Amino acid sequence: MELDGFLTAAEELLAVPSTADRPEELRRALELVVDFVGPGFRVEWFESSGVPSALVHHGPEARDFRVVLNAHLDVVPATPEQFRPRRDGDRLYARGAQDMKITALAQALAFRETAAALPYPLALQLVADEEIGGRNGTRHQVECGVTAGFVVIGEHSRLDIVADSKGLAHARLHATGHSGHGAYPWLGDNALLKLVRTIGRLTERYPVPAEEAWRTTLNLARIETPNRAYNQIPAEAEAWLDIRFPTEDADWAGADAERITAHLAAFCEPGVTVTVDHVDAPHHADHDSPEIAHLRAAAREQGYGGEFLYKHGAGDGRFYSARGIPAVAFGVGGHGQHGPEEYAEVSTIAPYHAALVSFLHRLAP
Repeated sequence: MELDGFLTAAEELLAVPSTADRPEELRRALELVVDFVGPGFRVEWFESSGVPSALVHHGPEARDFRVVLNAHLDVVPATPEQFRPRRDGDRLYARGAQDMKITALAQALAFRETAAALPYPLALQLVADEEIGGRNGTRHQVECGVTAGFVVIGEHSRLDIVADSKGLAHARLHATGHSGHGAYPWLGDNALLKLVRTIGRLTERYPVPAEEAWRTTLNLARIETPNRAYNQIPAEAEAWLDIRFPTEDADWAGADAERITAHLAAFCEPGVTVTVDHVDAPHHADHDSPEIAHLRAAAREQGYGGEFLYKHGAGDGRFYSARGIPAVAFGVGGHGQHGPEEYAEVSTIAPYHAALVSFLHRLAP
């Protein structure tokens, strides 16, 4: 890898404010990476709900690949200063440096160098909506028939391997009661109190961990009531729940919206109902698979451990895992994801690229 030239291209990509509210910038980021890959490859464009994505591959038209390298180019919002990349020693600061434009460009370089020579079909999948759920990018392409034997999601990992990610459920609790004068609470039925007691039961069952723990967690994201008067008993109230769960939790893993609704309803007071807005299953890939063994060996060749990481947030790998397709996250190092001081570790870029190239060649028969 010629690092100086790579970093020049990376800084151009990092300067693009490719947030969900700027569709023209999402497309510009995609086009920059497609142009970086260069000519001689087939580029297939997709669009869903106004969100663009691309699939780059070599050879005849096809959607079935031995390996897919998946990268998202959208980022969360940031101040204008964060879209002006800056170097400080081993750190390259910018929004998207760690999550995950640097890895995306390294994947594009590895694809460019290997796709035409490998004895199996390889694809580069570029999407632009992972930060808001991935349904119009990776999931849309999968629903259009894109499939693989193995998928490398380029999320940051410092050359470790994420083979397990938690599932997620978004649910709302709605409480109803009877309004009245706040001076006479016995004459009303306080919906907000019903909701608070229900939440108390849930947080007793799923307390906030004192430290990182691989178990189901519940985040109370919002609680509100339309009541706007001190001296009025609330007749309605609503809470939002963000629940993350591992494969090992039988109450959640494999559950659909109906089963999760029933599970949450068991904690509810009379007058409190549950609506499940969204469910995504956990992601898991077999730690003993040949592909993961090759990927770990390639990381160790570069002096990194290739250890297993467990990701508490959901990622696009879940759309493949749900179809029985093994997917892992594997990317460069860095820190400050989604924060004001996000950066990538420059010293991990060349080893990451070399490990990815080695892995792709190791899979050859």
